[in-house]
Amino acid sequence: MHQPRKSMKLENLQALTTEGKNESSSDLDQLSVRGIVQMMNDEDKKVPYAVERVLDQVSDAVEIITHALEKGGRLFYFGAGTSGRLGILDASECPPTFGTPPELVQGVIAGGPPAMVRAVEGAEDSFELGQEDVHKYGVTKNDVVVGIAASGRTPYVRGVLAEAQKIEAKTIAVSCNKPSYINEGVDVAINVVVGPEVLTGSTRLKAGTAQKLVLNMLTTATMIRLGKVYGNLMVSVQATNLKLKERVKRIIMEVTGASYEEAEQLADQADGDAKTAIIMKLTGTSREEATRLLNVTNGKIREAISQLD
Repeated sequence: MHQPRKSMKLENLQALTTEGKNESSSDLDQLSVRGIVQMMNDEDKKVPYAVERVLDQVSDAVEIITHALEKGGRLFYFGAGTSGRLGILDASECPPTFGTPPELVQGVIAGGPPAMVRAVEGAEDSFELGQEDVHKYGVTKNDVVVGIAASGRTPYVRGVLAEAQKIEAKTIAVSCNKPSYINEGVDVAINVVVGPEVLTGSTRLKAGTAQKLVLNMLTTATMIRLGKVYGNLMVSVQATNLKLKERVKRIIMEVTGASYEEAEQLADQADGDAKTAIIMKLTGTSREEATRLLNVTNGKIREAISQLD
């Protein structure tokens, strides 16, 4: 078993904001059910405001990720426990939402896939395991590594970020404490300080919500910048089930003004690709020409249309 790196003093955990006691919920076990959920809701309301205070850092991170992906790099999330699960969740939503290959955005959890549903003893406490996973998952200097740790001190995440920096990959830290150990040497540090949890130390609550909001922004804003969105529509959505096939048709209808029947025909001709269907309709071109236009503009609809002006 990998051992914790000794330079991290675990006795200092109680000094972390995420481990602090929330005085507002000191009588939590005496509240009614309605009182408990009201208390949780009141605390949850603080999260978006905490995220708002770090939007500059989130924006800087998006710029870094976008640049890397435009140059052929990838985005990796690394975390342990809840943080790792949130990274995997966000990564797994990118292919169906934005039509990206699974390898473009990857989520890695300390302890591997089994840790998604059950804690793997000692995994998050191993600096060395973090270092090893950087190489195990093939991270290169062209990639961006996002280390996620609510506490900001998880040894596994520190090991990931330290090793990623050695190979000159861009690094971003996401935590809910400030100062944060995982900030060391990173290109961007995003510290969303949401305060002590309703249930002391249960960082799947406010901290987890804050992390989810930040990860939502990182991938969504990046994909918008990469041309995966037209207006506010998911034009790169993959029509892998009936609901999504219908969504593709509605997107075509909304963008082009086509009837349902025409949108269905266009979708069929474009093999379910909304972008191709939209270009075909708006420019009066064939599927082959629409595909060519999208290829030369890196999939950006507005630029593809302007090619014919």
